[in-house]
Amino acid sequence: MTASFVPRALLFGNPTRAQGQISPDGRWLSWLAPERGVLNIWVAPVGDMSGARVITADRQRGVRFHAWANSSAFVLYVQDEGGTEDWHVYAVPVAGGSARDLTPLRGVNARIQELGLDEPNVIAVALNDRDKAWHDIYRIDVATGARELLYENRKELAEIVLDRQLRPRLAVKTREREGGHSVFRIVGTELEPIMVVEHEDDLTTRPVGFTQDGARLYWISSVGRDKAALLARDWPSGTDRLLAEHPKADVSRVLTHPRTRVVEAVGAQHLALDWIALDEGIATDLKRLQGALPGEVEVVDRTLDDSRWIIAAGAAEAPTTYHLYERGSGRIDELFASRPELKVYRLAPMRGVSISARDGLELVSYLTLPEQARPRPKVPLPMVLLVHGGPWARDAYGFNPHHQWFADRGWATLSVNFRGSTGFGKAFVNAGDLEWGRKMHQDLLDAVAWAVHEGIADPARVAIMGGSYGGYATLAGLAFTPGVFCCGVDIVGPSNLETLLATIPPYWAAFFEVLARRVGDPRTEAGRALLRERSPLYAAGAIAKPLLIGQGANDPRVKQAESDQIISAMRAKDLPVTYALYPEEGHGFAVPENRISFFAVAEAFLAAHLGGRAEPIGDDFAGAKFEVSEGAAHVPGLEAALAARG
Repeated sequence: MTASFVPRALLFGNPTRAQGQISPDGRWLSWLAPERGVLNIWVAPVGDMSGARVITADRQRGVRFHAWANSSAFVLYVQDEGGTEDWHVYAVPVAGGSARDLTPLRGVNARIQELGLDEPNVIAVALNDRDKAWHDIYRIDVATGARELLYENRKELAEIVLDRQLRPRLAVKTREREGGHSVFRIVGTELEPIMVVEHEDDLTTRPVGFTQDGARLYWISSVGRDKAALLARDWPSGTDRLLAEHPKADVSRVLTHPRTRVVEAVGAQHLALDWIALDEGIATDLKRLQGALPGEVEVVDRTLDDSRWIIAAGAAEAPTTYHLYERGSGRIDELFASRPELKVYRLAPMRGVSISARDGLELVSYLTLPEQARPRPKVPLPMVLLVHGGPWARDAYGFNPHHQWFADRGWATLSVNFRGSTGFGKAFVNAGDLEWGRKMHQDLLDAVAWAVHEGIADPARVAIMGGSYGGYATLAGLAFTPGVFCCGVDIVGPSNLETLLATIPPYWAAFFEVLARRVGDPRTEAGRALLRERSPLYAAGAIAKPLLIGQGANDPRVKQAESDQIISAMRAKDLPVTYALYPEEGHGFAVPENRISFFAVAEAFLAAHLGGRAEPIGDDFAGAKFEVSEGAAHVPGLEAALAARG
């Protein structure tokens, strides 16, 4: 069965179920699913999904991450308020009862650091209650909420690594001015230097963690090589041993034994995900799973005795399904699909392609075409260039709701890993240093030129869209190269790199040096000049094509002022812009009603400039909280939909 539209609500609303987990003792399954329209945590006994019950009562933004305490008596989750990223850590008993806020302090940013094994109801939490810029480490009893200081971070450490006994063992400290970071052993209150990681390896080198006995530390490292590899460091002697590497991509995933913490396999992704097994038994398991399940396979959770695994499998045209794998028998049982409602629609495959930049760099990219244009378009199509955020992140193969959305509407979609993206070696990351709005943007232009040359894209109907850095790229595309794109959709993108760096959250203090060396250094006149030169705000007068902006009022990373500034500049020059502001959102739209409403506006906007078909806005504003303070008349149907909302 194929319906007339793949509904936006099915692509961008809450999943039916997601994030399957299993309790460490193997007795309970858990997952996220809507309850009264809000994502909450559900549990069921293994083997009895009919016994499912909800154990949390979030009524606002929904739970987005959960994990089990090693006792199997409590489930942990994190939540903020209104998108502020003032994260709190909560524990909820599986047996029933209310969730307990383990970090009940105003304005803090908390993160789970480690789960106790010897004391299974104890966790370590990093918390910036003493100093907003730096996190101390606390030991917290999840049953009582009792909190005890484990390590006071008076030395401004960017990272503190604990062992399984929750002892601080390793510290990472950012090097001011020189860039990179220094690594130390923690010995009591003293720091003993181990090594220096230079700037060129900073984003591709990190500690993974200690084995249960504390004798070995695993690293992902690019020091002395281009592609980051997995190393094992003998902790007493400090000697390293190479365990795994990939010829075309960084090691980016690590599969460890749940009790011993010995690394048993790693994953690396060039065009597709490759698993490299370090253990014969794991190699057999992965081969069996890959042969039985569609698309790419991930091991997302394991019981402490390692007898049962939760597996996520999915392909571009097949949203994620979760499975229970019994290692002893090899039995694989499907638990649930994340978006089963999409099974009645014919979804589009995604193709990985390698595009050459003008200087020869390989740009790993992903292309999705509408059904009538596969395998190759007979005539060039309207196309959306969808730019990822970060920028120190990457696009990858798999189910992508934006790709499916655009393909269903008749548009090609191209996602490009421009220089500065991670996963392809340190030379590729470092090639993006100080290249915001220049070579990073040229890579996007080269990808568009490729799509035009291949007969995929109509050069007169190419839109650019993205969030965060992708929003910046949208603004840069319209301001710096106004003839390339017919329109743009910017979601929480910075317009002024000077003010972006001046207003980062206080707990990003350790990350500031990375920003200064890779974006531009506001501490020097040359750096300030570069930041101004690369800021779309100062070229806003050149924007001639329609622009849609979505912004969260509580965004702690890209403040509302970033959007307000460019809106004011365009208003002063009477340039076409539409502005949707979400007062209870942050860096992106977490509440599904808000997300659906913005994409309803975006679809009407894109269809007006790309052509093709558009699902009517209909009732997609129901339950959303937003205001359109500028340019509603520029989007067909928007004024009427806003009036109908009341």
